[in-house]
Amino acid sequence: MKTMLLDDLNVVIKVAEFRNITAAATHLNMRTATASAAVKRVEQALGAELFVRTTRSLRLSSAGERFLPTCEQAMAMLANAKQNLKGDTGVIEGELRLGLSSDLGRNVIAPWLDDFMEEHDKISVKLNLNDSNIDFYRDPIDLALRYGSPDDASVYGFKICDVPRFLVAAPSYLNIHGTPEQFEDLKTHNGLFYQLHDKVYNEWEFVRDEKPLKIKMLGNRTANDGEMVRRWAVAGKGVAVKSSLDTCDDILSGRLVTLLPGYQPKPTQLWLICPSRQSITPAVRLLRDMLKARCAECLARLKEAGVC
Repeated sequence: MKTMLLDDLNVVIKVAEFRNITAAATHLNMRTATASAAVKRVEQALGAELFVRTTRSLRLSSAGERFLPTCEQAMAMLANAKQNLKGDTGVIEGELRLGLSSDLGRNVIAPWLDDFMEEHDKISVKLNLNDSNIDFYRDPIDLALRYGSPDDASVYGFKICDVPRFLVAAPSYLNIHGTPEQFEDLKTHNGLFYQLHDKVYNEWEFVRDEKPLKIKMLGNRTANDGEMVRRWAVAGKGVAVKSSLDTCDDILSGRLVTLLPGYQPKPTQLWLICPSRQSITPAVRLLRDMLKARCAECLARLKEAGVC
């Protein structure tokens, strides 16, 4: 049997994962022709075709179905063996290609990553800041930090924490427009809205004494960028519903205040998600642990301040 290169095997695994050579090549930052050549070399070494190709699709052949699971296990074992060699020195290395939402990524996670990389200087990061839904087949990322539990059973994820959300406004806005005292008072205030694709989130959901409540808000500012919504709130342009993590520093510093105690906006969760089990490297586990610890610290600070 001809020798197979580890890099070629990694390409084969990605092609099998994405069911598309172009998508795998994009994910691996290589040309489609290069990825295709790698697949052909492995097939020639094995003397068998791993994929059934048509003009519209690509799927595993019967030989591929037998070969790929063992190949994935072997590559994972090799990665673990390489990492175990560094275990005595505590050195963990690798590249983290991480997708982040705009506000959380720029203003919360990025400073945490600076500290994380100082502690683990063999780890490098590539950040993709985008509020749109993550597509592991299209976007050049290996993992993503996102609000909301994943609804795709094919991905793997770690729950980082439960995330309260707050109804907030700046003191400058409240000085002019007054502070809402009752739930119905919100109808007289200017809402600041987040938009994802064609959906504007102008219907806000709350919980009061374990009972759900909804209110359809009116407002003159909408953005598809969560950071922009928060900036508008800090600038006194209206009221907004925002994550406690996104607004932690603003609230503790007094740039924003929480409104209507007793009416809790519907909470969410923060998850670190990966496209496959093979994506969960020692570096990813370290990142997960750091995120859990930092989020817990942030929420504890808000609790100490009597906010949540």
